[in-house]
Amino acid sequence: MITALYLAHLNPVTNAHVEIINDLKKKADIVKVMPVVFKFDDREINSKSFPFNFESRKKMIESVFGDSIKITEDYAFYAPFKKYLPPLIRRKSWKLRKQILDGVDGDFFSYTGDKAEGYMLKIYRLKPKIGKRKSLSATSVKEKLYDAALGGKDSWKEDVPESVAKVIENEWETVEKFANTEDQTKRVVGMKFPKEGYSK
Repeated sequence: MITALYLAHLNPVTNAHVEIINDLKKKADIVKVMPVVFKFDDREINSKSFPFNFESRKKMIESVFGDSIKITEDYAFYAPFKKYLPPLIRRKSWKLRKQILDGVDGDFFSYTGDKAEGYMLKIYRLKPKIGKRKSLSATSVKEKLYDAALGGKDSWKEDVPESVAKVIENEWETVEKFANTEDQTKRVVGMKFPKEGYSK
C-alpha cells in the first residue's frame, strides 16, 4: 500500500493542482491531500494570500475528486508560527511531521513542485518526489480573481475546473473581502506565513 502526500496551499484549487492529483492517483494506492491551515487558537487565519478557508478548499477538491482521495487538516500550523523555526531544532516542527503522517500505513512519498520545499521535506524524511513546477500558479489565479472583483475581466474561470468555479462564485464575498486589502504575509525560509499569529 503506497500513500502519496500532497502538501499545498490550494488557495484556490487550479487546473494545475488537478493535473498533479490525477498524476499522484496513478502512482499511489491512496492520495492524501493536505491544504495548509494556519490556526490562532481555534480560529483559522485567512488573508489576501490565503483567502479561502479549509472547508472551502475541501469543497473545491471534492467537487472534482469526490471521495476518491483523502482530504485532511493534518498540515496545520498553530500560532505562534515562529515556534516552528528554525526547522529541525524546534519541537513543533517535528510535531508537524507526526501530524502529516497521521493514519499513514505502509510506504509513502510526498510531492512538491518546489525545490526549496523538496529540500525541507527531505530533511523531515517525508521522501519527496520533486515534480516540475507548473506554469499556472494559484497566485496568478488569485490576482485574476481580485481583478474581477474590482471590475476587471472574468478570465480566472479558464484556470480552474468548472465545478471549482461554482464553489468560488458561491463564496464570492470572500474574494471581494480581500480584493482591496493589503497582503498580510511574512516569508520565512522560503515559506509564507500570515503576519497575524507569527509572534503571538
